[in-house]
Amino acid sequence: MLVDSHCHLNYAGLIEEQAAVLDRARGRGVGTMLNISTRESEWDAVISTAEREPDVWATVGIHPHEADTHAEIDTARLISAAAHPRVIGIGETGLDYYYDRSDRERQRASFRSHIAAARETGLPLIVHTREAEADTAEILREEMGKGAFPGVIHCFTASAAFAHIALSLGLYISISGIVTFRSARDLQATAASLPADRLLIETDAPFLAPVPNRGKTCEPAFVSDTAKFLADLRGVDADRLARETADNFFRLFSKATR
Repeated sequence: MLVDSHCHLNYAGLIEEQAAVLDRARGRGVGTMLNISTRESEWDAVISTAEREPDVWATVGIHPHEADTHAEIDTARLISAAAHPRVIGIGETGLDYYYDRSDRERQRASFRSHIAAARETGLPLIVHTREAEADTAEILREEMGKGAFPGVIHCFTASAAFAHIALSLGLYISISGIVTFRSARDLQATAASLPADRLLIETDAPFLAPVPNRGKTCEPAFVSDTAKFLADLRGVDADRLARETADNFFRLFSKATR
């Protein structure tokens, strides 16, 4: 069984034919999908999908792009929303200095609020970081010092040094279809060396379709292509990689059931 540990089933490109998208994923061996929220207005729809589909789970969170417009979303609000039985994670959250669509200080404050919610609930933190390695690492280290919390660096594209920091803090690393891109040599080298018990795979659908689907709207079914590429890269059997990454998912997202 494959797990897509990060997708956006309620985004344009997938929501219009969500039932067919789910059927295609199941047809390629995807047994579990984690439907990620990025703004409060999505929470009800994301949770409703998880209520309707037994192999889909939900998160609650505010993407760093949305931090400016969600200043009122604090730790208490996140904790309250995360009490729903189908919500298994906090995020996605983090820092994005590439687009800078929200004030950086507001992003950092939102990130810390999400971390506090993860620590309080015990639910994993889903971390987005782009062009913000130093600040992300600093905040994760500082907050981990206040009390441990589980988490994953999603759609990992950062440096090998940042991967080492994340792993040293007990976090997991999730690899997306970017690893299949011809230009992703550094990422491929990092992905090949990650410990097997800290590795997840994802699509980030509807974005970042892996080879051989470049140019298409990404969907959870394509996680099988990323898994095959990653298995070959790591020199392991594809079934073994699917099994190991699924086991890792359920170990990290322990509120979910198979």
